[in-house]
Amino acid sequence: MDAAPSLPPPAIEQPAPYQVSFGLVTGVAAPGTRRVVVTVRHRELADSALRGRRFSLRVALPLGDVAVRITTIGLGGGRSSAVVRNVFGLPAAARPRMVGARNDPILARRLRHELRRYPGTASAYVQSLTGGAGAAWNAKARFPAASTLKLAIAVAVLAEHSGIPPPSSSVGSLLREMIVPSDDAAANALLIWLAGSTSAGGSRVNGLMRSIGLRDSVMYGGYEVRRLSGGIPARVEEQPAFGVGKHTTARDLAALHRAIWLAAGNQGILRSAQAGFSAADGRYLLWLLAHVRDTPKLDRFVGQDRDVAVLHKAGWITAARHDSGLVFWRGGVFVVAVMTWRQDGVGPSSDVLAGRCARLALASFRRQRR
Repeated sequence: MDAAPSLPPPAIEQPAPYQVSFGLVTGVAAPGTRRVVVTVRHRELADSALRGRRFSLRVALPLGDVAVRITTIGLGGGRSSAVVRNVFGLPAAARPRMVGARNDPILARRLRHELRRYPGTASAYVQSLTGGAGAAWNAKARFPAASTLKLAIAVAVLAEHSGIPPPSSSVGSLLREMIVPSDDAAANALLIWLAGSTSAGGSRVNGLMRSIGLRDSVMYGGYEVRRLSGGIPARVEEQPAFGVGKHTTARDLAALHRAIWLAAGNQGILRSAQAGFSAADGRYLLWLLAHVRDTPKLDRFVGQDRDVAVLHKAGWITAARHDSGLVFWRGGVFVVAVMTWRQDGVGPSSDVLAGRCARLALASFRRQRR
């Protein structure tokens, strides 16, 4: 008996290489396909009958870097596969969606206690993006932004660029260098790419931040290249005195990360205010944040849990040290931004504080989930 003829491989739309995925698998199968099977690491995640040629499945991807195999099977048993590599799997419970913010007084009290123990000026903003509960302290105080606003540069570049830049392209390489190892020269080159100079590029980034409601964040040109959300009250308790320069707040940093996460699901103010920033751009930028090498900060404690992934962007200068990002866990995702300042210089105690705040938030949201 002759073997059934193989099918042409399916055309996969999602997941895509160099993007995060919340488990959505979509594409078009060849004529004659009757079943679609999704596997990761030799484990079957879905086996679904198909009528027509288009398919859309939701699967529970393992957390972290994976290769996703989609196999199509015809009526006679013939089959073909396509493999999507360089995908970063995230929990289905953390799929982007709009939720209202509400203050959690118990979490607020515990967060304030942690921040007041820091021997300098500190601020923080945390919120569960799946449940809405959160807390803040000193979250409208302006701090020197350092490298944290490189994330805003990346958003502006992706909004301007037509499609996701290939990894080997100049813009793709610069984005990776700016976000993953936080290279200052790459940030300056992208500002010049945006508008012809670092100052003009900074102005473009300022305009983007204003368009999504970030009123307390400002870019002042480029970087000195050295060798070697509503229901959670945000106030100013203590304002660092640092003069003029790049600045931002814990609330703004949290809002920026939340906007990118929502855009990855084709939702939120970033998608509506910046038509050029697509859902694919959001998933790509989250993929870059998932591969940041600057540890341990927010991930100091929670990153030891195999069921947790921290996607973050830090920044530091002599007197200031910050980290902000998205913490994904089996029950959902929360945003956290922690900023510190000491006139005589900051050190590892800032990173420990960031780690403690993330650990405190995760414990609180886990309790609420239960």
